[in-house]
Amino acid sequence: MSSITFAATERLWLLSTPNSAYALRLADDDTPTHVYWGAPLGLAEVTALPESRPRLISSFETVPDPDELAVAAGPRFGPPSLAVRFADGTTAVEWTCVGHEIDGNHLALRLTDRHYPLDVTLHYRVHDSDDVIERWTTVSAGEPITLSRLDSASWTMPGHRVSYVAGGWSAEYQVHRTEVPVAETVFTSRRGITSHQANPWVMLDAGDAGEDHGEVWSAALAWSGSWRLTLHRDPTDRVTCTGGFGHDGVSWQLAAGESLTSPVFAGVYTRDGFGAASRQWHGFVRAHVLPHPDELRPVLYNSWEATTFDVSEASQRALAEIAVSLGVELFVMDDGWFGARRSDMAGLGDWQPYPGAFPNGLRPLVDDVHRLGMLFGLWVEPEMVNPDSDLYRAHPDWVLHQENRRRTTLRNQLVLNFGRPDVLEWAFEWLDRLVTENGLDYFKWDCNRPFTEPGWPGHGDQLWIDHTRGVYSTMERLRAAHPGLRIEACSGGGGRTDMGIMTYTDQVWISDNTDAADRISIQHGYSQIYPAQTMGAWITDCPNPTTARTTPLLFRCHVAMAGVLAVGGNLTSWSASDRSLVAEQVALYRKIRSTVQHGRQYRLAHGPALTCVEYVSVDEAVVFGWRITEPFGHRPTPVRLAGLDPVARYEDSRNGVVYTGASLRERGIDLDLPRGDHASVVIRLRRVS
Repeated sequence: MSSITFAATERLWLLSTPNSAYALRLADDDTPTHVYWGAPLGLAEVTALPESRPRLISSFETVPDPDELAVAAGPRFGPPSLAVRFADGTTAVEWTCVGHEIDGNHLALRLTDRHYPLDVTLHYRVHDSDDVIERWTTVSAGEPITLSRLDSASWTMPGHRVSYVAGGWSAEYQVHRTEVPVAETVFTSRRGITSHQANPWVMLDAGDAGEDHGEVWSAALAWSGSWRLTLHRDPTDRVTCTGGFGHDGVSWQLAAGESLTSPVFAGVYTRDGFGAASRQWHGFVRAHVLPHPDELRPVLYNSWEATTFDVSEASQRALAEIAVSLGVELFVMDDGWFGARRSDMAGLGDWQPYPGAFPNGLRPLVDDVHRLGMLFGLWVEPEMVNPDSDLYRAHPDWVLHQENRRRTTLRNQLVLNFGRPDVLEWAFEWLDRLVTENGLDYFKWDCNRPFTEPGWPGHGDQLWIDHTRGVYSTMERLRAAHPGLRIEACSGGGGRTDMGIMTYTDQVWISDNTDAADRISIQHGYSQIYPAQTMGAWITDCPNPTTARTTPLLFRCHVAMAGVLAVGGNLTSWSASDRSLVAEQVALYRKIRSTVQHGRQYRLAHGPALTCVEYVSVDEAVVFGWRITEPFGHRPTPVRLAGLDPVARYEDSRNGVVYTGASLRERGIDLDLPRGDHASVVIRLRRVS
């Protein structure tokens, strides 16, 4: 069980989770300071820890206590978590603690400035289900102030190696591990979206952790707009990570009586390596983030790679009839169905079916798909508009823009300002109408460009927050009006992946790159924080439309089956044998998907010669093995499995051989991968009495 306790004499709070402890206290000047984050300790043990004191090394170097929310005051020279400017130009903050409340597993620590009317509340929340600690901050102004930084939290992490992901479009989530320099290392997106280039999380360790061993500290931000995490290793080797929404160069104005609350910046500690940290995050996302975590995500078909913009009722119906024969449960019609949308040059914003392709609207096609026994989904891009559209001609002021500056187009489109109430009302009205009039079950919500000229005349930098919150509120309003509606998050693939968007969506299109060989590393990086039940993955045509690589169809199936399985490609050109093979693999996936989507994930190996991922539930384990290239003379050894009951017996679905959990953990299992490149295998181990 998790708990929060307070030691009044020491002015110390202890947050206990099932497998960790976190402690903070008030310093003599009422500054909240970090005490401990690590393996479980009791209140008596934590209060007995020596209280650190600021150390004066020289007049040029003072080492203060580590702050829970760093401010500009005294000899602090690291990155501030809260940067404020009062009306008279003062920027330093000096705290007085005015109390705290503990409501179950939620701590609210209330502070005020010693002189100025500034109130700040530090929030902490723990859960019985996992070791994740949620933190966020609320600032209230009693007079006009300017905030140039409002981070959610600052974490003190006793590790000197950082793990993170970086990449780009169609190459998202590439894992990097490197020594933390004695410097400030900034991970950020200035793009208005989470971005393909970076993702808002870090893991810290001492340099000796692996998948299944070693202490790991991790923190992840739940925000879908611009963000910044600053990792600071000072000359005394202390490492902190402060993070929140916004990026350098923006500021927010608060009038008297106004307040601003930051998004959640959560953290987790484990003694059992990167894999255990990932499983903690997966469990947290399921228990406290996703709107429908207990559902099984359906096998979907998406029409994009089959038709691109050449969409018609007849072509979609033909694809649907083949898709259902493969075992598909959700048919999604992608871009090209509306307005003058015959290419990406025009039509965005005019969300009416194209009469030449759908003379009687969408309803006949939707009804046909429903009669086939599938759900129906539709691609939309509510935040974007083409200059060549009726919407833009009617409302040119609705886009992000700055006075006397050009309006840059990317992908021939501009960004609608979702901070404006009139834009939000327009977006909800047509999205609601589409669902109501056509009986839609699903939206694929895309966002195909970052922000440029990020202005909102008369509103300053508030758009950086208001746009993202406008997206959230529209999704939330849609889900309330249509409880059966499910939403997929997409931003040119993985450009908007974070726990903020997952609060309002059911799965994520993690990359536009459907090349199975590339997908292995993309999915590996995604799994560091996010669970498989949110990870959309497609079986598509070859040569691959992004990379031109050719890989075997079975290999493509097996890579996609490690997440939420989907089918793409031009089904009308598939041979009978290809359709039969995919139908066979879809049937297998539907048998194992409960374990894949809801089981515990173990990354057993990762590299071009072998990547192996295991999912474990109460009743079975599912093992995926993929080889991209086979080195000369390489004879694969048995792979040791993890997470199994050592005394239970498991039957190998390939040959009926029964193993004990202990033997599978200690000796391992032979994957028996076929010889050659792009080889793969799926092994189902069912628990037997």
